[in-house]
Order: sequence, then C-alpha cells, then structure tokens
Amino acid sequence: MRIGVPTEIKNHEYRVALTPAGVAELLHHGHEVVVEAGAGLGSSLPDEEYVAAGATMLETADEVWATADMVMKVKEPIEAEWHRMRRGQVLFTYLHLAADAACAQARWRYV
Repeated sequence: MRIGVPTEIKNHEYRVALTPAGVAELLHHGHEVVVEAGAGLGSSLPDEEYVAAGATMLETADEVWATADMVMKVKEPIEAEWHRMRRGQVLFTYLHLAADAACAQARWRYV
C-alpha cells in the first residue's frame, strides 16, 4: 500500500502524522511511504530524516493525495482539502465530526 503524509494546514497545527521511525516500520512491512516536503518541520523533523528512513518526498500536497492509497493526517481535512479525497482512498486521522458537520457531509461525498 502507498501511504501518504501531507503537511497539516489547519491553523495552529504543527504536528505530523508519521515520524521517520514510523516510515521505517511501514517500509519494513512492505508499504511505500510518500511525504510532502516540509511536512515534519513543525515537529522538528527535517525532510532529510524522512529520506534516510526510506520515504519518497513529494513537492505538493496534491501529489501526496493523488498518489496515496491511504492518507495519514493528525487532524480532519479542512474544507480546502476536501476536493483531494477520492473514492476508495483510506483516510487515517482523528475526526472531530460533531464539531464540524460540513466535514462529515463532505467525507461521505467521497467514499
């Protein structure tokens, strides 16, 4: 499975969904990992650490979402990301749907 990690773009969210150690573990189990350039910077994890762990770095979030079978995020997608979700793609994240009914409705349009 190709697993993608985009940069979090929700206000005041600086975490990243996967560390370089997590990348290495997923690769060990036969998965491929793509990470958006700069995704780990808010967590003090430079791109070089992801590359050393075996991740493929992609320039844009659009590339990550377009090529990943599963997208890993810390927070639910915000409205600016909804168009990137596609049918059959797995979204691995914390969803706070009670606080954002529009996000819940958007997610069902893409599954």
